[in-house]
Amino acid sequence: MSQDTSTLLYGGHVHANGIRQHYLRYGGAQGQRAGRDAVILIPGITSPAVTWGFVAEHLGREFDTYVLDVRGRGLSSSGPGLDYGLDAQAADVAALAEALGLQRWALVGHSMGARIAVRAARSQPDGLTRLVLVDPPVSGPGRRSYPAALPWYVDSIRQATQGMDAEAMRAFCPTWTDEQRQLRAQWLHTCYEPAIVQSFEDFGRDDIHADLPRIAQPMRLVTAERGDVVRAEDVAEWQGLAPQTQHVRVPQAGHMIPWDNEAGFYAALGDFLGSRVD
Repeated sequence: MSQDTSTLLYGGHVHANGIRQHYLRYGGAQGQRAGRDAVILIPGITSPAVTWGFVAEHLGREFDTYVLDVRGRGLSSSGPGLDYGLDAQAADVAALAEALGLQRWALVGHSMGARIAVRAARSQPDGLTRLVLVDPPVSGPGRRSYPAALPWYVDSIRQATQGMDAEAMRAFCPTWTDEQRQLRAQWLHTCYEPAIVQSFEDFGRDDIHADLPRIAQPMRLVTAERGDVVRAEDVAEWQGLAPQTQHVRVPQAGHMIPWDNEAGFYAALGDFLGSRVD
């Protein structure tokens, strides 16, 4: 497949864990024929699946890749009456893999998505082979706060709900390209505010460190040089709790690593997923 050919196959829905889950599928048969594990990509707190499309396009050259709309975001189930807690989000991932009939699958989670991946792996779901955890918030009870402010999320969602363009999004994402800002402006309104608020507050209520000793799969912790989300001492604690964890720091990147240094992000993945992606 040439690099000029899109690897996007389709978007789809499954009913799993009691809700409608929307995903985008990239790559497909090529990765299957090579015997590589499928990849489920779990975005962060206000990132619908489509905003990770540029990464999934790249991964789709080597892997059967699925990008999830986490509940309360994008085209997955949303609105009042749903449980937006970490346990429910983690159960969604395992149920998605089962509903898709995946036999062997890896998780790549960014920020909140990394915390979801850790919680999902704690229960040792059938077929899960490895985890890539991208700049996960290491906050929790008695720990330092996540270095971002809730109003940044809420204010941008409310503005997107009223209607905003790429130029208006510049106030929130000044370093992004116009194309990236336009896509975020288009989709941010699908992030259900109460879901975002609960997820943000859960950064301080859920301690994923307690899950780490219960995870047997290999892990690669990919962290940003900037942003102060994961410090050197956090990496040391993580590896003490889960010695199978490999760590790669991506230079010239803040928390949204692929947006800041896309090549560096792929280099950090290397061949950990079973085939080189850089």
